[in-house]
Amino acid sequence: MSIRRILVADDEESIRWVLSKSLTKQGYSVDLAANGTEALALLRQNRYDLAVLDIKMPGTSGLDLLSKIQSESPEVLVVIMTAESSMKNAVEAMKRGAYDYITKPFDLDALDAIILKARKASEVTEEVKLLKEEIRDHYQLDRNIIGKGRAMQEVYKVLGKVAPADITVLITGESGTGKELVARAIHFNSPRLGKPFLALNCAAIPRELLESELFGFEKGAFTGAVERKAGKFEQANGGTIFLDEIGDMPLELQAKLLRVLQEKEVTRTGGSTSIAVDVRIVAATNQDLKEKVRNREFREDLFYRLNVVPIELPPLRERREDIPLLVEFFIQRAAENLGVPARGCTEETMRLFKGYSWPGNVRELENAIQRAALLSPDQILTPEDFPGLLGGAQRRDNEGSLEALIANKLHSSLAQMDVQDLDNLYEMVLQQMERPLIRIVLDKTRGNQVRAAEILGINRNTLRKKIQVLGIDLKKD
Repeated sequence: MSIRRILVADDEESIRWVLSKSLTKQGYSVDLAANGTEALALLRQNRYDLAVLDIKMPGTSGLDLLSKIQSESPEVLVVIMTAESSMKNAVEAMKRGAYDYITKPFDLDALDAIILKARKASEVTEEVKLLKEEIRDHYQLDRNIIGKGRAMQEVYKVLGKVAPADITVLITGESGTGKELVARAIHFNSPRLGKPFLALNCAAIPRELLESELFGFEKGAFTGAVERKAGKFEQANGGTIFLDEIGDMPLELQAKLLRVLQEKEVTRTGGSTSIAVDVRIVAATNQDLKEKVRNREFREDLFYRLNVVPIELPPLRERREDIPLLVEFFIQRAAENLGVPARGCTEETMRLFKGYSWPGNVRELENAIQRAALLSPDQILTPEDFPGLLGGAQRRDNEGSLEALIANKLHSSLAQMDVQDLDNLYEMVLQQMERPLIRIVLDKTRGNQVRAAEILGINRNTLRKKIQVLGIDLKKD
């Protein structure tokens, strides 16, 4: 029973006596007050689940007391007792937040029915509160997003600050780094907890359907629109919408999304009426949106609207120190979810994990462990349980090295040329490598040529000459 202690306040002693006797008999703990002042003092001394107040009492009236309860202890449910002649006040009491009212004279059964209804409502409220706490606990920042390395610590710091703030977030990172997990953590640790969280992959839905999915449509808007349908923004009203792969959103829809951010309203396809929506937008991409802006493939104004707080998730190969924690977490999860006996892995297996480049990032690691835990006959996973990684680790690392990347690019470029007609290939290739290298270093040193020359390991005058010969523009973008 969620209602345990009840305060009864009435200036009629007979009413107090009858209610006390009846409620105590039902197992409630009951305190009595003869006027509003006494009631207020008791309310400030004790924690009550329900208060039954007469609307007219000497001193502080029931209505004034109700206002104070709403202000100081809003969790207390209030039932107002009123006479026929003061029904107007009863209506006022409901406006001020009373749970219910009862008209004098009343049968005790009628009051019991109200208290029973209040008890059920209170139980539902408690259940919702518990569910919210469970969800918030499930999505605690350090519970599902694993990692204690420096890179992830920086991510946690930003998440902790940005989650409760009602602002737009842009999450960037390679595929498999956990962008949706971060988006969910933001929502479930925000004041919007309990409201909808909807995720939509902009790249997975054909562009001709994406508009109707996001903004809905009116009946007859197009062939097959046999009835009106609310879009994701309407469905997520009050909550959060996660737009994954935002870089793949068509330009014409980017304009409509910009309007949602600016005006906080949507218009269904085929409709003419604007519908107000209150939705927090969290977007994510594995693409370079600045580059897409420069190529006029993404609206600049939308980019800045989305990029209020950027969060960049590092690839797994740049936080190898987190791999043991992730492995332990995924093995435990596999054991729980799949009912398999996996308990750990050998040191050799861990070395294999740390040496692998993980192009699919955390998602690839989790999938590999799930597969091995399910198929392996042993509780301790060995390298043989990961045949896809054996031999592949070194090969993938080599493929991902700078030298290998340059070799592949050179091979591809030279395949399109007739090198027999060239007589300055060496100089040409070196220039094409020198130019971006010097640009990058100058950018990192903010144009400081002395520092750039030190980093490059060349003389400052040599650097200055190369800048001129290679035609490197020193002006900042």
